[in-house]
Parts: sequence; structure tokens; C-alpha cells
Amino acid sequence: MNNIIDFNHKMSAHCENGVTANLLRFYGVDLSEPVIFGIGSGLFFSYMPFIKMNGIPVTSFRPLPGMIFKRVTERLGAEVKIKRFRNKAKSMSELDDLIKKNIPVGMVVGVYDLTYFPPAYRFRFNAHNIIVTGKENNTYLVSDPIMEKIEKINSEDLLKTRFAKGTYKPRGKMYYIKHIPENYDLKSAVIKGIKHTCKDMLTIPVPYFGLKGITTLAHSLKKWPEKLGDKKAKLYLGQVIRMQEEIGTGGAGFRFLYAAFLQEASEITGKQELNEISLQMTEAGDLWRKFGIEAGRIFKGRYPENNPYKKISELLLKIKDKEEKTFINLNKTV
Repeated sequence: MNNIIDFNHKMSAHCENGVTANLLRFYGVDLSEPVIFGIGSGLFFSYMPFIKMNGIPVTSFRPLPGMIFKRVTERLGAEVKIKRFRNKAKSMSELDDLIKKNIPVGMVVGVYDLTYFPPAYRFRFNAHNIIVTGKENNTYLVSDPIMEKIEKINSEDLLKTRFAKGTYKPRGKMYYIKHIPENYDLKSAVIKGIKHTCKDMLTIPVPYFGLKGITTLAHSLKKWPEKLGDKKAKLYLGQVIRMQEEIGTGGAGFRFLYAAFLQEASEITGKQELNEISLQMTEAGDLWRKFGIEAGRIFKGRYPENNPYKKISELLLKIKDKEEKTFINLNKTV
């Protein structure tokens, strides 16, 4: 089989944002990554001690994988197909059939077996998004939004990464766009996206999500050295930093991305107050970055003060207070 789709590959800061933007652009809807992120209500927080990755509680700064794509396409009125598989051969056969029809296919894969990734960046993380844009013999062409150009991967390795083992198994998940209406309501989509984010951050009653989740992490983190010992406490803290700054769950970077979205949303909706709230969100991002730096010093044994976990716990509570005021203002504005 030889079929290469004429596809415009563009890099992005985050994989699911990039895949969503690139798929929409293929069908003539050209939206920036911040707008995709905002419409998809991509800003979130969760601290889930009851779910472990490599034996360490999961911290995430985004909703579940796939939610950004699902929300954006729903709010723009697009018709999509999302599918998982039990049969591996069928998952590849259906992929080939779509490529033959010149339909680019998004999918969720594990990072560990992506052979075009540098070895240092391969780890057990099963929520990466890519687009398959063609096939040459036994090799698939891949638009990966964090790579500079179209990459290639053979059939065996693509199959392996589609059915990666571990936390959040992708189970061959693939998705694609079937139809987009010509007259979509961008303003309505933006407002729905903002309202959803405010609701998630402010009103979820469970203490592991939104602002309550930040508070829970702050109180838990303070007890780690005594409860776990110094070595394990550092591993737990290192995982938080990793999820914040390295893995595609956003952290401080997502706050800056959301601030950029609010600036564009101000023009789209005509609500000038969103520009001021954008500055508040940037300040929250600065605090998250400070938390990452301070936590990194603790991890490396370079923190100059006593009770370092208590200090960064207090910083987390400061972040929570800052974001609470920001999201209350945002909720009132829309």
C-alpha cells in the first residue's frame, strides 16, 4: 500500500491541542493552539493518590486524554468518529482503509515504543496524540505535533505503541473528523469552553480535583518526608515536577497558554475584561514555575532552608488562592 495524504504539519506546545488544530485545519478550520485549548477546556488539575504511575500517585494538569478533541469538535458542531479495539489486526486494517480514503487519523499511543523519539524521551506514558497521514509499504507517516517534520514508523512498532501496556492503556484508540459545518459559532464555543473550565476548577466537590485538588496536594506533600522517608518523598515530588514541566500535562505552561487564549477570547467575544484576567492567569503561571524551581531544588538536595516541604506546601496554597480569585472573576465575566 502506498498512499500519502497532502497534510499541513505544524508543531505545537501540547500534543492533543496540536492534533486537534491540525485535523481541523485539514478541513479548513484554522484556529490557534490557545483557542483550541480554551474551547476544549484543557486547563485542569487533579491529584489522585489512588491511581499510581510507576508506583507513585498521579498528578495531572489537564483533563483525561481525548477530552480536548471531543469538546472542541462538539462545540464547533463537527461530526467525528472515536473508536477503540480489542482486535489488533482489525485496528490496523481500519486505519489502512481510512488512509486509502485520504482521511488523516488521530490516535492515542504510548511514548515508550515511538522509535522516532530520541531514547532519552521514551518512557511509560500512554496518553500521547499523533496523526497518521499516509503509508509507504510497511511504513506509516506520522504528524506528531511535538516534532518539527513528518516522521516515520514501521507497522510493527506502531501497533506496539497503539496497544501499550500500563496506566491508561490506549487500546488502539483512533479518531477522525467526518464532517464540519460551514457556519460554526466560534463565540459560543469559546464561552462554553470558559464556563466548563471555571466549573471544573471551582465546583467539583471531590477533594482531588480542581482547586480542592491543589489544596489536597499541598497538605499531603507537607507530610511526605515523615510518612515516606526522604528518598521516597523526593521520588513523589519528582513525579509532580515531571508531570508539571516535562510530560504533556501542562502545569505552568498551560497557565500561560490559557492566558493567551483569554486574550484571543477577548476579541472573539468582545469582553475586554478577559484581557485583565489574562494577566492574572499569567501571574498564576509564574507561581507554578516558581513551585517547579523550588521543588527541583529539594529533589536535588539544594534547598537552602529548613522544612522545605512545608515551604512549598505554603506556595501551593498561595497558588490555589491566586487561581481561585482568577476563576471567580472569569466565571463572573462570562
